[in-house]
Amino acid sequence: MSEWLKSYRENHADFDHPSGIDALGSNPFVAFSTWFDEAATAHEKEANAFVLSTLGPDARISSRILYLKELQDQAFIFYTNYLSHKGQDISRQEKVAMLFFWPGLMRQIRIEGRVQAIDAAISDAYFASRPRESQIGAWASEQSTILPTRSLLIERFEHFDQRFPNEVPRPPHWGGYALHPEYFEFWQGQPSRLHDRKSFSLKDGIWETNLLHP
Repeated sequence: MSEWLKSYRENHADFDHPSGIDALGSNPFVAFSTWFDEAATAHEKEANAFVLSTLGPDARISSRILYLKELQDQAFIFYTNYLSHKGQDISRQEKVAMLFFWPGLMRQIRIEGRVQAIDAAISDAYFASRPRESQIGAWASEQSTILPTRSLLIERFEHFDQRFPNEVPRPPHWGGYALHPEYFEFWQGQPSRLHDRKSFSLKDGIWETNLLHP
C-alpha cells in the first residue's frame, strides 16, 4: 500500500474550471457564499459538509464531519449534542477550525474562529423542522459515550418514540452553535502544485487580504 501511495497524485493538469481567486473581492463572507453556490451548482456531493476541529483538555485535536445549516449575521451555524466530545471540547475552548473541500472544483476553504451556543429559540425552530426520526434519535443517542450493544440504542429509540407520540420537544442537551470567523483561507488547485491561495485575517474590525505561496 505504501508504495502505491507514493505514486498516487493529482497534478490538476486537466482542470478546466477558472480559478476565481482574483474575483473573491474583499469580503470573505461574500466570497464564501459565491464559492458555496458554485459548489452546489456543480452538484458537489453534500456541499455543506465540513470538517470541524476542536481542542481537548489534553491539547489533543479532534476532527469530524458536520453539516453547515445556515450562514447568519456573519456566523456559520451548525447543530450537535452539547454533551458530545465536540460539545465538551467547545465548552472548554471556544476556538475551533472548519474546513470545506469540494474536489470536483478543486477548492477548499479554511475558517478559524470562536464558537458560542446560539439562542434557544433558534435551536427550537430548527429542531422542529427536522424529520421525526432525527428528532427521536437526538433523544436516544448519548453521543460519544460508550454503547454496550447496538440493541440498547434501538431500545432507547423505541422508548422515546413512544414517550413522544406527537410533537417531539428539543432535548436540553442538543442545539446550535455559531462560529464567528477571524480567519479565512481560500485554496484553488492548479497544475504543478502552483495552487492559488488567498487569506482574510480580521484585524481591528477590518479584513486584511493576502495572496499566499502554495
